[in-house]
Amino acid sequence: MSEELHDHDRGLSFDLPTLQRRKMIRLLAGAGLVPLVGCSGQDSDNSPANSSSSSSSAGSSGSSSGASDASCETIPEETAGPFPGDGSNGVNVLKESGVVRKDITSSFGSASGKAEGIPLTITLTVVDAASGCDTPKEGAAVYLWHCDRDGNYSLYSEGVTDENYLRGVQESDAEGRLTFTSIFPGCYSGRWPHIHFEVYGSLEDATNATSITSTSQLALPKDVCDAVYATDGYEQSVRNLGELSLETDNIFSDGYDQQMATVEGSVEKGYTATLTVPV
Repeated sequence: MSEELHDHDRGLSFDLPTLQRRKMIRLLAGAGLVPLVGCSGQDSDNSPANSSSSSSSAGSSGSSSGASDASCETIPEETAGPFPGDGSNGVNVLKESGVVRKDITSSFGSASGKAEGIPLTITLTVVDAASGCDTPKEGAAVYLWHCDRDGNYSLYSEGVTDENYLRGVQESDAEGRLTFTSIFPGCYSGRWPHIHFEVYGSLEDATNATSITSTSQLALPKDVCDAVYATDGYEQSVRNLGELSLETDNIFSDGYDQQMATVEGSVEKGYTATLTVPV
């Protein structure tokens, strides 16, 4: 990707309104002026509801978010960035036949490219925050997208503008759960490794690109990133990750535990990333 696109994803007109809004909400909450949504359990790191922490060797098994007890708050709102593909910045992949799919490693329609990399299965569980995160949101839809191993976004980045891989929509089941089969994203200059997603009230809303319920980002733990980026094809990500931290990332610097996925697996067998998404 070009440096110009990286800079765009690092904030500016796309990121600043969202970041300023989040910081204001946190300030008001600290003053007791904004009530929290959902259950009364207190947890200072805002970890995902119903997720648990387990540490393990990065070379064999991945680590989790590092959070234990969870308070029920809606998932933090984040920028969709400059490469959403939802019609808000140019191309709209959501209205294309074939976008509703579990396996997003390959392009669909007239495109034929495939994203290479360490396998990653992404499972999100969408729950109702107003019910204390106890009620799954059956029939919700999630549009998910992320960069490839080289840090490029299909539809936008030079060389892959004709591809639409690593983008797809899934509908949640009775447990509020949905799954994507993908590859582990690379780390490009200026951003911590992440995955974008938008939550919609229904599959119809998603495929019409209307009525977004929530827009957020999923973060990936450092030890797993280190293990993946030590493999062939991710060489550039090693240097980029070495220049970053979650505390300085312009999206996750004001709190990330609620967005930190629990990741398990190995480079040999692939990884699974799970996250509860209260909306």
